Amino acid sequence: MMPPAPVLPDYGGGCISSLAPALLGPSGTKSLPGWMPAPARDAAQIVLLVLDGLGWEQLQNNVALCPTLHRMTGAAITTVVPSTTATALSSITTGLAPGEHGVVGYRMEVQGEILNVLRWGTSEGDARKRIRPTFVQPVPAFLGASVPAVTKADFVGSGFTAAHLGGVRHHGWRMPSTLLAQVASVVDAGETFVYAYYDGVDKVAHEFGFGPAYAAELVAADRLVADLLKLLPPTACLLVTADHGQVIVGTNTVALGPDVQRLVRIQSGEGRFRWLHARPGGAAELLAVAKREHGHHAWVHSVQEVIDAGWFGPQVTLNARSRLGDVALVPFIDISFDDPADSGPFPLVSRHGSLTAEEMLVPLMAARGER
Repeated sequence: MMPPAPVLPDYGGGCISSLAPALLGPSGTKSLPGWMPAPARDAAQIVLLVLDGLGWEQLQNNVALCPTLHRMTGAAITTVVPSTTATALSSITTGLAPGEHGVVGYRMEVQGEILNVLRWGTSEGDARKRIRPTFVQPVPAFLGASVPAVTKADFVGSGFTAAHLGGVRHHGWRMPSTLLAQVASVVDAGETFVYAYYDGVDKVAHEFGFGPAYAAELVAADRLVADLLKLLPPTACLLVTADHGQVIVGTNTVALGPDVQRLVRIQSGEGRFRWLHARPGGAAELLAVAKREHGHHAWVHSVQEVIDAGWFGPQVTLNARSRLGDVALVPFIDISFDDPADSGPFPLVSRHGSLTAEEMLVPLMAARGER
């Protein structure tokens, strides 16, 4: 079977990495690109809400559960590669492709260790003192503007927050109700741009898949959007997007073939974008064997092929390049590649990271406030 074509990021166009440059550029909302929904044009205030994990295709498959979102104006844009939270949020906040900001995955090799970016830890534990967040990602958020960021209070002191939200003014929330109150407070104070983040959809899908719990969470997320619109004045625009979509993988986990394993020094990335790091001198053989063993269910490419194809953007810095593996295994069917070192508190039912439409397409929806 010939592999399908991957869905590539539209870097420089309708892509999450283009949001901050478009909204915070010198012309503000008066001269927005054509892919930006019309309600954002000439808005006096913008609230950018990221609904973690709400892909465009999942939204289209659940029209009845999300009436508010479906009444909004907008369309699909692309996320970045890999389609994972750590990389995508860094692109939203910095306005850069992953090859430039350097957060090139959920787990990546930094200073000889595999760093779990969201937990900011390695096999040695908390890495905030050994691997400085501002070394990994030094670019200030939102083009250097000191904007209010309404994110979970539990995240405020984390290494990843320091890496992707440097220079913001934090307004932490512990319950969705306080997210609403925090956004209303900073909008009423006259802030022209507000960033807000909600993680419920992603968390529920990971644990429960697309069943009843997911349906209930979509209803709750849509209600959150409706309540935000009621708190905003008509001169303000609510923009809703996401960092990635999802696919159901469940127990469809694939172990590396033994001929592949003997050539691997270590793994990084995640189940749907697995990097294989070759033993010294073995990168070419690893690529050939991995293609033979896994090419029927995954895109299998060398690191140079991935860079040349522009998956990480038009430019890949030396720092970003050093954090990539030698061979990428990227499934195009609903499977996940196993790595015993990559584990969490519970098995993940849904996953993301690959370049399928379900994972790469995200909404960009807009509406004016209704207060």
